[in-house]
Amino acid sequence: MMKTNYEDFPALVLSNGMVEATILTVGASLVSIALADDAPRLNPLWNPRRIAAGQPHPFGKTPGFGHFVCVDGFGPVSAEERRAGLPMHGEAHLENYDVLEHTTKTVKLTAKLPLVQEAFTRTYRMVDGENVVYVTSELENLMAFDRPVHWAEHATIGAPYLERGATVVDMPAARAKTRAWESEPKSANDPPHRLASFQDFAWPLAPGIDGRPIDLRAAGPGPSGDHTACLMDPARPLAFITFLHPARRLLLGYIFTRLEFPWVQNWEYYPANNQLARGLEFSTMPFDVPRREAVQTNAMFGTPTYRWLPARSTISSRFLLFWTRTPAGFARITDVRLDGGAITVRDASGALELCAALTY
Repeated sequence: MMKTNYEDFPALVLSNGMVEATILTVGASLVSIALADDAPRLNPLWNPRRIAAGQPHPFGKTPGFGHFVCVDGFGPVSAEERRAGLPMHGEAHLENYDVLEHTTKTVKLTAKLPLVQEAFTRTYRMVDGENVVYVTSELENLMAFDRPVHWAEHATIGAPYLERGATVVDMPAARAKTRAWESEPKSANDPPHRLASFQDFAWPLAPGIDGRPIDLRAAGPGPSGDHTACLMDPARPLAFITFLHPARRLLLGYIFTRLEFPWVQNWEYYPANNQLARGLEFSTMPFDVPRREAVQTNAMFGTPTYRWLPARSTISSRFLLFWTRTPAGFARITDVRLDGGAITVRDASGALELCAALTY
């Protein structure tokens, strides 16, 4: 493990000779992943500082970029929580973490979340000969009562890997819904909506404002900003998300446990200046809203909108991500499976197999 600084934040670098991963010790965020033999070290994850290149940008200097965790809380807070100091997206992505274990291929970090009285621990692990990063996490309730919690893995890609009409997203969504515009926090810098408000649809064809369907797999030609909720197929124990760039022949993929994260939130930030960002946030809730609203909603599509954390107890989650080159012709990922020590990625044109020493 190598210590470094990444965009002025202290960070650790893990490497197994195949991929290199950079993790901040503030927030335990994964902010960069690169192929070890790729000279430009192209990072598919969202880095607003890099794409802004000296220009002011609307997200400010925060450790909440790349892949960061939102726990306990996802989205805006109530007026009372704001006065009490609780930040948007929870405390975990802003806290300083203690490093409990570190090697060249593993790091384990932990932090206490003082406002919600929880402790969060995250481990990143690599195995030799793989294009995979394994992530396990634990959330401990330090209080003597059961509580509903809100947890999202804010997996976010950005320019230059994210290109209009080029980079495409696939996932096994069973049902989907556009966000109600009035529930979404907006600022003067946000691009306009292209999707109708609070409408059911079948992924990836969402209803546009004019009623015509819009394919959400790729960013459209003009500025837009929308948010949709996707329920992962309940028949699958493991769900997946893929970010494919066919022209570059590169693929970023995630595999996660559907019972832990039944929802994927599709956040699109496509401004006119092409500083694009897109989050496919696998989550315990369909939209990032204040906790009171999530609990009062209770369920959508027959699926809960929060997770229980029992008194003086710990719950966990696990997922993996892979970053790899693809065969020529890959254009639409139809399935991703983890079985028998291998990740099999299926495309209409063929299949790609990756080693996976750990099983879920």
